[in-house]
Amino acid sequence: MRYMTRRGFLGLIGCGAAGMALPRLGARQRPRPSRPNIVVILTDDQGYADISFNRHHPKEVSTPHMDALAREGVFFTQGYISGNVCSPTRAGMMTGRYQQRAGIYTAGEGGSGLPLAEKIFPQFLKGAGYVCGAFGKWHLGLTREYSPCARGFDEFYGFLGRGAHDYFDLDNADSPLYRGFEPIRDEGYLTNRLTEEAVSFIQRHKQRPFFCYLAYNAVHAPPQAPEDDIKLFDTGDETRDILMAMLKHLDAGVGRVVETLKAEGLWENTLLFFLTDNGGSKAMHAVNTPLRGFKQWNYEGGIRTPFVVSWPARFKGGRSLDTPVISFDIMPTALDAAGVAAPTEKPFDGKSLLPVLEGKAGILHEQLFWSEGGQSGEWAVRCGKWKLVAQKKNVELFDLEADPSETKALNSEHPEKVRQLSKLYDAWLDEMAEPASGQGKRWTGNVPPEPRPRRELRKTQRKKQR
Repeated sequence: MRYMTRRGFLGLIGCGAAGMALPRLGARQRPRPSRPNIVVILTDDQGYADISFNRHHPKEVSTPHMDALAREGVFFTQGYISGNVCSPTRAGMMTGRYQQRAGIYTAGEGGSGLPLAEKIFPQFLKGAGYVCGAFGKWHLGLTREYSPCARGFDEFYGFLGRGAHDYFDLDNADSPLYRGFEPIRDEGYLTNRLTEEAVSFIQRHKQRPFFCYLAYNAVHAPPQAPEDDIKLFDTGDETRDILMAMLKHLDAGVGRVVETLKAEGLWENTLLFFLTDNGGSKAMHAVNTPLRGFKQWNYEGGIRTPFVVSWPARFKGGRSLDTPVISFDIMPTALDAAGVAAPTEKPFDGKSLLPVLEGKAGILHEQLFWSEGGQSGEWAVRCGKWKLVAQKKNVELFDLEADPSETKALNSEHPEKVRQLSKLYDAWLDEMAEPASGQGKRWTGNVPPEPRPRRELRKTQRKKQR
């Protein structure tokens, strides 16, 4: 783990450096606070450069509230999510495990329902006295038994369905909003309504520890925003103008949540996470600079996210850390902070971030994996600075430390590394469940053959000489 100045970080985030230094020892320890409130803010399809904290952001991007959160908290420059589309990431984050262990490789599998045998956030936290509320996009099951309030949440306001929801039509029987188990009629702009519901939850439950899961559907399609806000932008791209107007409301919502926590005297002892569920969408004209690719890809632009953690009472903010972390680390971190024991029957793949945040640990994950399963052959594995990306029968090896934008494949220079990472992936895949869709999960790729023993090579050379 490396500590750096804010100016140093602004240079780092642009190149996505992958160095992983050891932690600084002997850091001053803060007194342990009481059980914290826990807030997870998840945005949807937000581009990696569509936050003005990233120095590569386009000139039209302005996110002052997200920037303030990043400046005051700890920004992980190599924060990942466990899927390159909506529901797989949500399944992994909610369980603290690779979602593939539950057979979820695709958005369709996750959207059809996270298996009921999987235990999620509120089912761990309720026993510790937490009141739990979910607001926004669920995307982990359409029927009553899979809904948030059937799985431990005390309150829910949002929609169960697939990725998209109209931002203005909040009275649609075909795509209803729910309060608890019941479909409701509402009005307003959906991003603002989600903010209002989350703020109300915080204000009503400020006397006890709470878990607030605020899963915005912004800036996911459809491109919709108030006309007056769209007129504020003139990028020459109508879709991009609308996206910026959507981002404006999203940023304001993040700011209002933080302001509410501060106004209620809760900020210091709130453990807050901010991230997005996958890379920015090409269809929505998001920008992921300097990373390659978009949502639905396993290049960095599809799986790396702005990732902020804040808990002023427990660890120092105003820093950036470059150790790789991933979205399913959030659950173990929250339970560690709340003093709740981690499960033993289905152990987490994620790890608590607190030792890293307090300067007591360095590298958390030696390897990280991504997989869509099925016959598409789309997967990736990261091991240290090396990353192998596979699409169908094509594989590409990258050195993220030297080439964070993944512009030059190094297969021919390092065939042994391609074989090594392919074997790591195969071993990991053997531990995962079959896809819930019933598709086979096996992949046969264009991996270089094992080098032949020197004895065989000498025999071949002698034959050629004859």
